[in-house]
Amino acid sequence: MKSYAMTDIGRIRNINQDYLFASDTSVGNLPNLFVVADGMGGHNAGDYASHCAVETMLSCVRNNKEFNPVKILRAAIEKANLEIYERAQEDSELHGMGTTMVAVTVVGMYAYVANVGDSRLYVIGDGIHQITRDHSLVGEMVRMGELTEEEGRVHPDKNIITRALGTDDSVRVDFFDVKLEEDSQILLCSDGLSNMVSNEEIYRTVLEDGGNSDKAKRLIDRANENGGKDNIAVIVVEPFADEVKVC
Repeated sequence: MKSYAMTDIGRIRNINQDYLFASDTSVGNLPNLFVVADGMGGHNAGDYASHCAVETMLSCVRNNKEFNPVKILRAAIEKANLEIYERAQEDSELHGMGTTMVAVTVVGMYAYVANVGDSRLYVIGDGIHQITRDHSLVGEMVRMGELTEEEGRVHPDKNIITRALGTDDSVRVDFFDVKLEEDSQILLCSDGLSNMVSNEEIYRTVLEDGGNSDKAKRLIDRANENGGKDNIAVIVVEPFADEVKVC
C-alpha cells in the first residue's frame, strides 16, 4: 500500500479549516485508516472542529476492541460528533461549529467507507466513481435530477450542507463497502477540490504518471489554478501497490 496526504489553504481563505489523517499501517484493530474533515464555524471554530473530530475519532479507534471495521468507524464517528457538540455547548465562541468527515479503511480487497457531509471518496480505475453521497442542498438537487453534476459544482448554494458532525447530539453516518480491483486507487478530498476541479479532470490527473505525492500536489495545483476558493485536502491511496502478484 502507498498513500500521500496533503492539505493547502487555497488562495482566498485566511485559515485552513481542513484536517486529515493518513496511516498505511494499523490504527487499533483497523489495518490502515485515512480521514478527511472540513470544518465550519466562525473565528477558529471550524479549524477546532475538524481537528477535534479527527483526534477524538483516532483515540476511539485505538481503544476499541471490536474487529468489525464498520462498527469501529461508527463508534468513533459518533463519539467525535458528541465531543464537538458538547464543547460547542460549553464555549460560546465555538457555538455553531461543525465538520464534515469521510473515512476509509481497506481490509483485504474491500474498502469500508464512512461519511458525513460533502467531503468525498472516489474509487478510480476504469473510470472515476464517487462512492460517497454529498449531504448538501445541491447534492440532493443533483440526485433528484434538478441539476447536472457540472451545474451543481458551480451552483451558488453548493456550500449549504444538510448533515455534519457537531450540530446535534446524534448523527446519521452513511456507510459503503466497495470491492476493489488490483489497479484501484482511492481518493479522499474536501469540497475545496471537488468544487474547483471536475471529476473528469480529477480522473486524468490521478492517471498521469508519477507517485502519489505528485498526484496529490497536481490535484491541489489544479484547484488553485481554477480559483482556490476554499481550503483543499487530498489523500491518494494505492491499496495494492508493491504487493507481489502470484501467477
